[in-house]
Amino acid sequence: MPLPFFFQETIDAASKQITLDEDASKHIVQVLRMKAGEQLQLTDGKGNVFTTAISEAHKKHCTVDVISKATTPPMVKEITIAISLVKNNSRFEWFLEKGTEIGVSRIVPLICQRTEKQHFRFDRVKGILISAMLQSQQSFLPVLQQPVSFAEFIHEEKSAQKFIAHCEAEMEKQELTAFSSFQQACMLIGPEGDFTPEEIAAALQQDFAPVSLGATRLRTETAGMVAAALMMNTGG
Repeated sequence: MPLPFFFQETIDAASKQITLDEDASKHIVQVLRMKAGEQLQLTDGKGNVFTTAISEAHKKHCTVDVISKATTPPMVKEITIAISLVKNNSRFEWFLEKGTEIGVSRIVPLICQRTEKQHFRFDRVKGILISAMLQSQQSFLPVLQQPVSFAEFIHEEKSAQKFIAHCEAEMEKQELTAFSSFQQACMLIGPEGDFTPEEIAAALQQDFAPVSLGATRLRTETAGMVAAALMMNTGG
């Protein structure tokens, strides 16, 4: 049976003893009722995994001794999903959870011309990413950016391969599987109502390749998940 797995954002890689934050301490001591001597694992979300044993089972500052440390190699692919915020929080949060499980490296909330909601609770969203990382037994936490305007993002993005998924039927698009080799890529996903023609044209001018995610019209959050899955399994 795998050891309980927790996230601790700041861990000194050379530490022999680690004091956990109050939330983790409370869960370990009061919810799981773990005692001194029992083992658990910690990750810093940067690829490091620490196997530890509880030395002081305190509900506010549980202390653990480091038994061993392992470093997980990063994903072969570095995938960014830049996706419009949507009106329904739960739908956007569903994408965040699934994108993390799939192995997305970076998530950028976009504010597009047709984006109706322009704010989100960063701490809550980060908590969803952490929970999804731990549930899927990963040790890399996706980078989460603050919301950014579409225009600013497309001018600053430096990914080696850049894509835009849109629904304009009369515009030529390629299947994502047609791109034979990439290890670093970014996908733009639009809001309810899609990108405007002006946004699409601006993205094309910044070398974003127009792609299709399939024959059906997808909700924003579904498109983000499908794009993430396809990109993880396309391009060598």
